[in-house]
Amino acid sequence: MSSVGSLHYLTMTAENPAENPTPGDLALTPLVTCKLCLCEQSLDKMTTLQECRCIFCTACLKQYMQLAIREGCGSPITCPDMVCLNHGTLQEAEIACLVPVDQFQLYQRLKFEREVHLDPCRTWCPVADCQTVCPVASSDPGQPVLVECPSCHLKFCSCCKDAWHAEVSCKESQPVVLPTEHGTLFGTEAEAPIKQCPVCRVYIERNEGCAQMMCKNCKHTFCWYCLQNLDNDIFLRHYDKGPCRNKLGHSRASVMWNRTQVVGILVGLGIIALVTSPLLLLASPCIICCICKSCRGKKKKHDPSTT
Repeated sequence: MSSVGSLHYLTMTAENPAENPTPGDLALTPLVTCKLCLCEQSLDKMTTLQECRCIFCTACLKQYMQLAIREGCGSPITCPDMVCLNHGTLQEAEIACLVPVDQFQLYQRLKFEREVHLDPCRTWCPVADCQTVCPVASSDPGQPVLVECPSCHLKFCSCCKDAWHAEVSCKESQPVVLPTEHGTLFGTEAEAPIKQCPVCRVYIERNEGCAQMMCKNCKHTFCWYCLQNLDNDIFLRHYDKGPCRNKLGHSRASVMWNRTQVVGILVGLGIIALVTSPLLLLASPCIICCICKSCRGKKKKHDPSTT
């Protein structure tokens, strides 16, 4: 190749760097750290949430959504970042793009069932083969109302879902539940295996485990025996006295070990705060000095009087 041809080739390469990438350009591809798996990925493998603008790798986000659909019972899927300042919620369009069709249909069904359950103006028909959404007339909170199913024309009570009882209270209209070897099957009795969440009224079945329960629907924590709120009882002091004393279901040693872990975490965080505070105060002059030096260096570099 002549010298003129060589010069023309070099000129074309310099004018079109995007068409002729060099190995150095490939090495400068930006990488982003996923907050879920803590791995660095390229931007084409990341997904940014629309509402809060948090970014995660697509693979982790798909797994998170599928788990949230199975365990959330139709609850809104929030941003996986526990410290997200915007408290973002995933949109249905985002979910549909990242999960299989059957998973998205399951999410829509669970979401609709949850909306109907929490809506005081709608309820489900109690007939198992009907499953029709029935309108409920407005009334005072807790006051039973006559509801008629538009499909099967069953007339039932809006509170207890039993056949309509005009002059009888819901408790009096309930049939007598025969006790079994595990106690009554349903109700508010201490040994009943099926109860309702004190907050969202979702039915919960307890087969085994401790008496500290958490509702999957509203994330409310309560005592299975007396339905008392345990959201703020991190030391489980509720089971130290009263009618639920020693009914947690764990041994005394395991309860003490749980409390020791909680205290250890709190003490550890306090020690870290005490240790790092003086170090940050001592290192602050050096940090400020380094920042000032870098700023002065950039200023000299861009100052036209020095060039």
